Amino acid sequence: MRIKGRGAASNPDNRFFSTRVELEDDGWGSSEDAGGKPEPVTVTVERARSILSKNDSPDVPFDLSINPYKGCQHGCIYCFARPTHAYLDLSPGLDFETKIFAKKNAAELLARELGKRSYVCSPINIGSNTDPYQPAERRLQITRSVLEVLETYGHPCTIITKSALVERDIDIFARMAQRNLVQVFVSVTSLDNRLSSRLEPAATAPHRRIDAIAHLKSNGIPVGVMVAPIIPAVTDSYLETIIQLASEAGATCAGYTVIRLPYELKELFREWLANHLPQRADHVMSLIQQMHGGRDYDADFRTRMRGEGVFAHLIKERFEKACRRSGIESSRAIRLETQHFKVPQKPDLQGSLF
Repeated sequence: MRIKGRGAASNPDNRFFSTRVELEDDGWGSSEDAGGKPEPVTVTVERARSILSKNDSPDVPFDLSINPYKGCQHGCIYCFARPTHAYLDLSPGLDFETKIFAKKNAAELLARELGKRSYVCSPINIGSNTDPYQPAERRLQITRSVLEVLETYGHPCTIITKSALVERDIDIFARMAQRNLVQVFVSVTSLDNRLSSRLEPAATAPHRRIDAIAHLKSNGIPVGVMVAPIIPAVTDSYLETIIQLASEAGATCAGYTVIRLPYELKELFREWLANHLPQRADHVMSLIQQMHGGRDYDADFRTRMRGEGVFAHLIKERFEKACRRSGIESSRAIRLETQHFKVPQKPDLQGSLF
């Protein structure tokens, strides 16, 4: 059953549930064809205890990341972060895209972390798990508050988003770019609005993401494109055109990943295929398994992002040739300055008495 405006079609148990609830469809559910209304989104504002996540994965080009939100309203069915909602005792299905948690004190925590004696400056990625410019950001402006802290203390960062809302913060990005403190990556999965509305129902339309690249570039902001994730026999046909259009819009570098299906995401994606591409479902899963050693997913750091085997090699060759033709760098290497960083100073309580 499809649910209009949602990527997932169900709320399967997460891997930590100790009890199981079995639902029966009585024919009165809200399907896309029936025009039913999807479950409303709730955004819970919370005070987080920490904000910086450390990364030691060798296939990820940054050491530290910030995710201002848990869960993501974009509802991308392929999102590898969906299983993280299990840690909240929620489902990686509909819960992930309708029960959002916002870290209201993110900027405060960040300033505190940057002020620690042990802190070593290196580019921080914003949006490695969930999109920092999902719809809730328009009202809460948590991502913007984080950027204000980074700009104030001369700290470099990278952004990954699939939302044109990123254009709102061009003023901050432009000032940071003058000191080589920022690089923005816009993720583009396909160029088919109809497909995109089903794969990533609340994300910005593909052509607007290309426009966002051009807008960022015209304001002097370094911008790249992420063709991610590439889903064989679903989105891979758009690979070359995405790179060409992104290059023409001003992107100077590009990267890609293939689809990853960890934990509960395997069954969620199979369910999506059954609902939207039933005649192609078996073929798509067969190609995915070919790229992951015969399994739905292989967590090996050496291959999980790019895959292995004949089809993965073909994607790699196509990507590199497309980059060469478009004159775009086929790398996500981050070259940002750390020399501008200044440690936040703790208030001088004694001095404040005079």
